[in-house]
Amino acid sequence: MGLTGTVLAVDAGNSKTDVAVLDAAGEVLATARGGGFRPPTVGVERAMEALAEPVERALTEAGVPYVSHVSACLANADLPVEEERLAAAVTARAWGASVAVRNDTFAVLRAGVAEPRGVAVVCGAGINCVGMRPDGRTARFPALGRISGDWGGGWGLAEEALWHAARAEDGRGAPTELSRTLPAHFGLPTMGALIESLHLGHLAPARRHELTPVLFTTAADGDPVARSLIDRLAEEVTLMATVALTRLDLLTTPTPLLLGGSVLAAGHPQLDKALRTRLTAQAPLAEPQLVTAPPVLGAALLGLDHLGATPGALERAREHWAAARDRAPR
Repeated sequence: MGLTGTVLAVDAGNSKTDVAVLDAAGEVLATARGGGFRPPTVGVERAMEALAEPVERALTEAGVPYVSHVSACLANADLPVEEERLAAAVTARAWGASVAVRNDTFAVLRAGVAEPRGVAVVCGAGINCVGMRPDGRTARFPALGRISGDWGGGWGLAEEALWHAARAEDGRGAPTELSRTLPAHFGLPTMGALIESLHLGHLAPARRHELTPVLFTTAADGDPVARSLIDRLAEEVTLMATVALTRLDLLTTPTPLLLGGSVLAAGHPQLDKALRTRLTAQAPLAEPQLVTAPPVLGAALLGLDHLGATPGALERAREHWAAARDRAPR
């Protein structure tokens, strides 16, 4: 007799939410997409209301009122206490008989490995790292920014670039082309003009994210200060990965190292070379690879793991998203 059960897989990020309903054989019964999941901004209740819209759409399309297990990988579930609160909120919605809530970085990790074993580093707007073993052991960081010891991510790189550029222009720091390229991106003549525009709100704070690609372009053109920031990011990614591998007793074992997020996925030659050089020296048995599968696949695989699904079921789920990627317009 075959395995029975259904999974509700949720990958809820700051900008968008992907949802899928699967059966225990790995067949995808329905999918849906919704907006971002931002409890710190709007509160848990409003965030859950936004999450409910795509979830209930997917359940309706799948023809099931609830599932056996909810596997939810959520942004802003950075601390165990936050995972517990969000798990209670998801449980109260009665979408499934059991609920597991994890930080969304675990979805990236599980999407890229054949079994729940490996380490993932994600560098997008922020930076985070998690690791897992099949026995349930995990490694993670709070990933709350500078207060939890983090350095890097797109936002952090933009802030560092602004800091160096401002000091270069007023004489407190080493000369750098960043003092020209950053304001020029916004059509401004000087760092003083850019600082004023940011401070007075003439430029929306979110537009600082646009400066990260400018930093990489300036580094590619040979600017020493910009290049030093790229090298520092490679050091941080390597350090996080090495610490996670060590915590899980995987540093001396060939282990997948998944790299995800917009910064690491962009294919910057200096960053890629610096990262691989450092990994070779500090974690030579790590097997770095870029994650191209969507994180909702990782949430689905974690849910199927919970059901005890067969390798064939796991592969069937992978094939669904691989086919969807192939059908997507280029």
